[in-house]
Parts: sequence; structure tokens; C-alpha cells
Amino acid sequence: MIEFSGVGHAYDDRVVLRDIDLVLSERRIGIIGANGSGKSTLARMINALVVPDRGSVVVNGIDATREKRRVRREVGFIFSDPDRQIIMPTVVEDIELSLTRTVRDRAERSARASAVLAQFGLDGHADHPAHQLSGGQKQLLALASVLVTGPSVLVADEPTTLLDLRNSSMLRDVFATLDEQLVVLTHDLDLVADYDRVIVLDDGRVVADDEPAAAVAAYRELMA
Repeated sequence: MIEFSGVGHAYDDRVVLRDIDLVLSERRIGIIGANGSGKSTLARMINALVVPDRGSVVVNGIDATREKRRVRREVGFIFSDPDRQIIMPTVVEDIELSLTRTVRDRAERSARASAVLAQFGLDGHADHPAHQLSGGQKQLLALASVLVTGPSVLVADEPTTLLDLRNSSMLRDVFATLDEQLVVLTHDLDLVADYDRVIVLDDGRVVADDEPAAAVAAYRELMA
């Protein structure tokens, strides 16, 4: 469960979040809104990439402001551009890097890396240069590198922005299979059409919070 209580935030004189109160308990939650509405700042607060100026963010009982390291073990985060997250030369090395802090045994790291690569259909690319993967494969690698560490929450910030229609559909199918709580920020309204809940932000405020069809309709009316 993710709880925002009285959250506000500004960058210098520009206010980006205003009095956010949310309790997020559903398995799949979409957050939509125009550019500059505050979506990315809200998302980054879930794993303490951004700390609110006021109010609190609590994830599964962990205060994200006070216990940053602990909350980052609980919350995985993927960005719109997977190249920002791919570090190592090969696919399997990138997965194993995610495990170096928590898994000391090299054989166990290798086994867990092989398992997650198989889960996401990348096992045939284990020794392939990571930056030569296709866009969809890179996003799967970024996702696998996060999920191999065992977070209970996954936050995805515009995960389909750089993907074509085929790879966007593939990622949507992968998201549907995940057991982790999923929070997705997106402009791709089809991506969240079957989610449990969709929240609309505008000018740093929650202006709609409903099931997907109603929330998307409110967003379309707002943008008209």
C-alpha cells in the first residue's frame, strides 16, 4: 500500500504538487495527465528519488523520506528510456549487477539472472551486447534488472514512450502477468484501459480518480 498524506512540492517558485492525499492499494494503477501536471514528481516520491517539501509518503509501512534505502528495496523504478538503466556490456552482466549488493554467491546470482531472463524471453540474448538490443528488448531488460531484486512495488514512468506499437503491446502483456503492485504513468491511454484504477493529475492536483473509462473520459474532457 502506498499512502500520500498532505504532499506538496515545488521546484524553486514552480509548484508541481498541491495537497495530495491518496491511498493506493490496488494491484494495477494508472496515472495520467498533461506534461507538467506533476505525474513524474509524484512517481519519484514513491521510491524517494524526490522528497516532498511537506507531507509524507509511506510505502508498505516504510516512510520514504526517512528510510530511503529501505524503500528503494521495496520499490522498483523503470524509466521511459531504458538506456538510462542499462550499465553493463552484456545482458546477463546487467542483470547480475542488480544482485551484487544482496546476493554474495556468484552461482546464485547466475541462477537468478538466468531465471529472470527466461521469464522475459531474453535467455537467448544473455551474452548479447545490451545496447544492441531492440527498443522493446531493452525495456524488458530494464524491467528484468529491477524485478530480479524482488521489489513488491513497480513504478513505470512512461514505459512505452520510445516503443513502437508491437513492442508497446508486448510490454502491456508483460505487465499483465506481474504479481507486484504496478503504478504506471503514461500518455498511452490504451495501456491503462483494463487497470483497477486510474488517477488524473492537472496542475499538481488530483482532478479525477476512478475506474479507467470514467477517469480517461474526465481527462479527455479536461484536454478538450
